[in-house]
Amino acid sequence: MDGGSGHGFVPPSASFDKSRVLDIKPLRSLVPVFPNPPQAPPFVCSPPFGPFPPGFTPFYPFSVAQGPQSSPELNQHKTPTGATNHETPISASANLFRTPPHFPGVVNGDAETSREYGVQFLNENSNMGVKQDGFFDDPKRAAPHLRASNSSRKKAKKSKDVDISLTVDNEKGSSKNFVMRFDSLQLDDGNREMVNYVLMTFDALRRRLSQIEEAKESPGGGIKRADLKAANILMSKGVRTNMRKRIGVTPGVEVGDIFFFRMEMCLAGLHAQSMAGIDYMFVKGGLEEEPVAVSIVSSGGYDDDADDADVLIYSGQGGNVNRRDKQVADQKLERGNLALDRSFHRANEVRVIRGVKDVVNPLSKVYVYDGLYTIQESWTEKGKSGCNMFKYKLVRIPGQPGAFAHWKSIQKWKEGFSSRIGLILPDLTSGAESIPVSLVNDVDDEKGPAHFTYFPTLRYSKSFNLKHPSFGCNCQNACLPGDLNCSCIRKNGGDFPYTSNGILVARRPLVHECGPTCPCIPNCKNRMSQTGLKVRLEVFKTNNRGWGLRSWDPIRTGTFICEYAGEVLDKVKVYQERDEGESNEYLFDTTHVYDNAFKWNHEPGLLDEEPSAEPNEYYDIPSPLIISAKYVGNVARFMNHSCSPNVFWQPVLYEHNNESFLHIAFFAIKHIPPMTELTYDYGMLQSENYEVQSNHTPNGKKKCLCGSSNCRGYYG
Repeated sequence: MDGGSGHGFVPPSASFDKSRVLDIKPLRSLVPVFPNPPQAPPFVCSPPFGPFPPGFTPFYPFSVAQGPQSSPELNQHKTPTGATNHETPISASANLFRTPPHFPGVVNGDAETSREYGVQFLNENSNMGVKQDGFFDDPKRAAPHLRASNSSRKKAKKSKDVDISLTVDNEKGSSKNFVMRFDSLQLDDGNREMVNYVLMTFDALRRRLSQIEEAKESPGGGIKRADLKAANILMSKGVRTNMRKRIGVTPGVEVGDIFFFRMEMCLAGLHAQSMAGIDYMFVKGGLEEEPVAVSIVSSGGYDDDADDADVLIYSGQGGNVNRRDKQVADQKLERGNLALDRSFHRANEVRVIRGVKDVVNPLSKVYVYDGLYTIQESWTEKGKSGCNMFKYKLVRIPGQPGAFAHWKSIQKWKEGFSSRIGLILPDLTSGAESIPVSLVNDVDDEKGPAHFTYFPTLRYSKSFNLKHPSFGCNCQNACLPGDLNCSCIRKNGGDFPYTSNGILVARRPLVHECGPTCPCIPNCKNRMSQTGLKVRLEVFKTNNRGWGLRSWDPIRTGTFICEYAGEVLDKVKVYQERDEGESNEYLFDTTHVYDNAFKWNHEPGLLDEEPSAEPNEYYDIPSPLIISAKYVGNVARFMNHSCSPNVFWQPVLYEHNNESFLHIAFFAIKHIPPMTELTYDYGMLQSENYEVQSNHTPNGKKKCLCGSSNCRGYYG
């Protein structure tokens, strides 16, 4: 075979040494050897997380080489011989190492054809392929019923990686100054704290990369996949968890958790496939190992019947479904299809993730973890294309918390097909907000909170003058990231505070937004906290904490929720009323001591940035602000306290006629599933800080009922 690796080649008899032939071991016992082309660097095999010799970088998603890529180490993984407690070690999934393709209009990594997507990662001369589960596989060594046909293997050799650059400018991403906060044992087996840390670290890095890309973006745009870049960097540093594949529950991931990016599920260990919809592992079955499914993603790319909240009719993978460039064919009982079939016979649990459209960005998907299912039936039927498709009926295991069922109920409420149980008012704002806010009580007979006047923003008794004269920006259209001629951007240290889709990038001492004096358009992205509600909210009666606030819609990390509206009061008057014993439960006071210990901004070391590049997360408010929402206010007055909140407040300043107006805006700390109560930390009086440090119970404080494991027992 010309130009081949030497298989089947007989050398001339003059140079043939028969004694050497007798010493040759059977082919299947040999370790693959990769010949080095002339004048090429030697082939180097390194663990996925390094260390790496000088001049070499790991493969995607740990890194993308700037030239011809070296083949990955193929012999590090050994197929497990069995599963203990439904668990088996697994190396980082090779599906994650491929450069994902670009799908027009897909902005969060979801691909409608994900169940059959596959790319040959190795060079054309290699006989080793990449299996759907992420393992490297020699087709000649696979069991006969697992082998692909010769024609399909030949076609796979012609596949090419779609070119998307995942490198970070100025050779960033080596993470020299980054220190992992958890031990290596939690890489294989995580917990809730580890999962939250990984996901928050990922999103903080993704937001920062989006900010960097948007500041340098050319007018023609381009492929912006900050999620892939962030995952690339984190995996290279080992910032991930639950790498051990398992059947059943993923430690630290709860039923109802939501994900806005496929890579988040990979990092958390919920679903290891970055593109494929079926994830599986190999377990002992008879005389040889067989694949069993561990998780599936149903996101609308195939002809699934996903309307029932407890039953999912799932279509198999393959057959070139939804592929315009290939002829549709019958699906084959291999890879994920075979794994689902084996799981049907074994009756093992399968994690189900459902993808639904994002209400904020219809081109994107939100993925909700719907819990554990079992496969009850399996059959084949003719699809819409006329070819045979595998079908699997999965039934949800009873007794799990509601997840996808909540989404279905909310959809019916929005479409008017069913009324909200306990609905008191369809819109308590009486039209003051562009999005209605319902009032609901399905707990007792109380008909609503005490009367107040709804007002969407602050009522200032007086503004405070700036120390130095300041003027608004001179942008004629919208303020653009990277435009240092914009005075509002310069006030923010040269960084645009929000991403292009309105997500806050980082907590800051103070965010400067464009004000009424600025000539930029009303929907300028730097007016995010001034443009009203972004999600459908609901004021509801809690079981033991009065009235609370939650959202019908999923809320993404960094999303603006609302501002704290009300009347600005003089602190002398407030303290006087407090000393006289007058109670005001609807008071926001910036002079309180707040827990700013949680880390929300990105780690500069992950981008090899200097620590000074990270915005300070401690607030710098030019003047104390006390707001009373007792008689006048908005939905923020119903947000309860929690010692482990999912919302934080951010001071925002904008100016008008050389006067400064300070506002308090609330943003999501993390992804918040629908119907989850929104809470923030109320803080405590400065005078009581000593008592807290001394473990003395403050007098006159209110008992905290948040139920958090970090609960300090009181607030206010």
